[in-house]
Amino acid sequence: MGASRRYRVGRAEEIRERDGILVSFDGTQVGVFRVGGRLVAYENRCRHQGGPVCTGEVLGRYEQILAPDKTVIREQFSEDHLHLVCPWHGWEYDLETGRCSVDPRIALTSFPVEECDGDVFVIA
Repeated sequence: MGASRRYRVGRAEEIRERDGILVSFDGTQVGVFRVGGRLVAYENRCRHQGGPVCTGEVLGRYEQILAPDKTVIREQFSEDHLHLVCPWHGWEYDLETGRCSVDPRIALTSFPVEECDGDVFVIA
């Protein structure tokens, strides 16, 4: 395996909260997102069938509010845990961790991200 390289992918102000940019380097497409003030980067390849996951929507989730006996009191929409939804078949990944919402053993390929003097770098 070769040595890692640092790729400048843009300016920090270009990546707003809950939003991302798609960049390419060395034949790899990577989505860089800001979530909870932190930058994360994932390969633009869904683990299901290779779809362009980083071009999908960033959405919250419906949550069930349960009574003590575990019956559903109500459902509500929450943006506490944002998910990246693949546009091909709807597979969802936790935007903070890249882990699949249904099976956390499955995760997107992630890359370290650095912010330095207003520039954003992906290490790959």
